[in-house]
Amino acid sequence: MLTYKNNNPYIEGTSLYDLVKVCETPFYAYSQKKIVDQVNKTKQILGKNIFYSIKSNSNQAILKLMNSLDIGADVVSIGELKRALEAGFDPNKIIFEGVGKSKQDLLYAMHKNIRLINTESLEEIKLLDSLANDKNKIVDIGVRLNPDIDGETLSKISTGKKTDKFGIEINNLDKIIELVKSCKSLNLIGISCHIGSQISKIEAYKNTFNQMKKAADKFMQSGIKIKHIDLGGGFHVKYKDSDPEFNIEMIKEELDNCFAQTNYELSFEPGRYLIAEAGVIVTSIITIKNNGGVNYLIVDAGMNTLIRPAMYGAHHEILAINLKSEESLEYSIAGPICESSDIFSKNVKLAKQEIGNLLVIKNTGAYGKVMSSNYNSRPLPSEILVNKDNYAIIYSPEKIEETIEADVIPSWL
Repeated sequence: MLTYKNNNPYIEGTSLYDLVKVCETPFYAYSQKKIVDQVNKTKQILGKNIFYSIKSNSNQAILKLMNSLDIGADVVSIGELKRALEAGFDPNKIIFEGVGKSKQDLLYAMHKNIRLINTESLEEIKLLDSLANDKNKIVDIGVRLNPDIDGETLSKISTGKKTDKFGIEINNLDKIIELVKSCKSLNLIGISCHIGSQISKIEAYKNTFNQMKKAADKFMQSGIKIKHIDLGGGFHVKYKDSDPEFNIEMIKEELDNCFAQTNYELSFEPGRYLIAEAGVIVTSIITIKNNGGVNYLIVDAGMNTLIRPAMYGAHHEILAINLKSEESLEYSIAGPICESSDIFSKNVKLAKQEIGNLLVIKNTGAYGKVMSSNYNSRPLPSEILVNKDNYAIIYSPEKIEETIEADVIPSWL
């Protein structure tokens, strides 16, 4: 995403140095063209029924852009549902997932007449039927199934094994059918699944598709007409330069093989795949030190800015903007947070660095800013959207003084 013109770094047609002049580091910067290209590519291969997983990046400007590209929204909380509506998504293009929807969440979703509420437990089906009955409404629902398929990804982002908390075990289809048929106010029209993120093996998708096809057949044979099958997302993103490119066309091949003779609507809910590679973090070197033979670059971004390396052990390539030095060294890139886990990467070979130089952390468009925090009482990072030679600051964080003022001191102190 980063290119050089006359040895100056650019995102699209905008100089990185111009962004640093108007926005203090650390900040996130996104390429609008990269997002648009990735969405259009995905739609072209998998079809128009794409629902953007808002949890990957929920900035309102990003949501406006996604909505303009004629895709739907997949939400997992009432807050995300409100964000989607505020960004202009048609309620009929919003799917509400989530393993822990409250009574108030369900009532709000019913009131807004969204496309589908995907239930994740037998108890949730019972609760939703009761609420719909009280409101004298017939509510279209889906059921999220847990297909018990190991996507062979990180354990912390696995969602499709039977021991994971998500969905209803697929071997409980008889119980689901019996319960749904007893419900007076629910209309089951869809089934969905999701086996995790960063899934690279096509065999995992093939097995998932086959499981979902069998489940749909069983529902149809019982007299329940399935109109929609949501097959999740989790497509692999290339975080390491050495990783192979994920061939999404192979997903299309398996899709055609499995669902060739069916007439229900197929959809996907990617998030990371649409936006991860469109984002970078720009951070400045605060200080340089050597401890025990380790060359540390301490930067102003930390695990409060990007928690994925500390939480998941996730890898992000890091680039140095300074290309002047012919000497190179191995560095460990660390943040300022008072935690030993606040390390972005170790043994990174870069041109010799100086205090004040800029580094770029790649592929941070997804699960970056949305997972940031005020830990150590640090402000949240800004966000910038770049469109050719134009740019806009799309998130300006509150000052830390405002965060402090939000705390309420009780009268007895």
